[in-house]
Amino acid sequence: MRVFVTGASGHLGSAVVPELLSAGHKVVGLARSDTSAAAIERLGAEARRGDLSDLDVLRAEAAAADGVIHLAFRHDLMLNGDMGGAAEADLDALKALADGLDGSGKPLVGTSGTAMLAMGGVVGRSGTEHDTFPSGYRIDAENFVAGLASRGVRSSVVRLAPTVHSTLDHYGFIVAIVAAARQNGYAAYVGEGDNRWPAVHTLDAAELYRLALEKAPAGARLHAAADEGVPFHQIAAAIGRNLDIPVRSIEPDEANDYFGFLGSFAQMDNPTSSAITRELLGWAPTRPGLIADLHEGHYFQA
Repeated sequence: MRVFVTGASGHLGSAVVPELLSAGHKVVGLARSDTSAAAIERLGAEARRGDLSDLDVLRAEAAAADGVIHLAFRHDLMLNGDMGGAAEADLDALKALADGLDGSGKPLVGTSGTAMLAMGGVVGRSGTEHDTFPSGYRIDAENFVAGLASRGVRSSVVRLAPTVHSTLDHYGFIVAIVAAARQNGYAAYVGEGDNRWPAVHTLDAAELYRLALEKAPAGARLHAAADEGVPFHQIAAAIGRNLDIPVRSIEPDEANDYFGFLGSFAQMDNPTSSAITRELLGWAPTRPGLIADLHEGHYFQA
């Protein structure tokens, strides 16, 4: 297939593009700068200049492709507090991509997150691929993608665990938590730290995107969660051990001061099953889990 990938030079894209190329696909990656274009070309793909606001570019590239994987997101807006603007930009981009694929039967793989399960009210059990919600932050985009099945698009959505970890991760949640531990001189968890985070290695997530592109049924929701739920106190303990600093509990009202923008996420209980995804697509993650990856040390190098 000729596959158009947004976010091709980012954390996930830098794994998804080689995964696609190694499977014999051709890749065109959206590049918003000369630096991004050069990174995409070094991976062996073709770069197409543009960004998520270039809706005509998205529409045309989707129409010219045999399939689309949408990884890009306006994280800059999200981190600056403009959550609504980031979500709106994502939905606009998806609508343009969909226009280019309407009625073609071609695949479109979108991206969401397992955190929406906790935010939507899944408590006391692991969230599954069958859990859905009528609306909400990034949920609107997920529902839009799933609904494209009725427009003749073989659409699917990958819900990413909040922790996508590997040596390729330079800006994710674990990087931010390690930075907070360095700054404060101790690794923290909130309360008992029994809240659970699912996790997935970047390379395992990349494989899932390829499988979704190749064979996910229309309207499928998929879970990129290899670790179903790692207790947060275990994450803090691994960070403390690797930085050789104390590990301690903090109160909920201290979380924002310690973790910054991750204050609420650090308290989130988000156990997530990927059993349906594994059976549906034959996905079998094999890379190190989160704690093992932390102990490999790459997150703690200067």
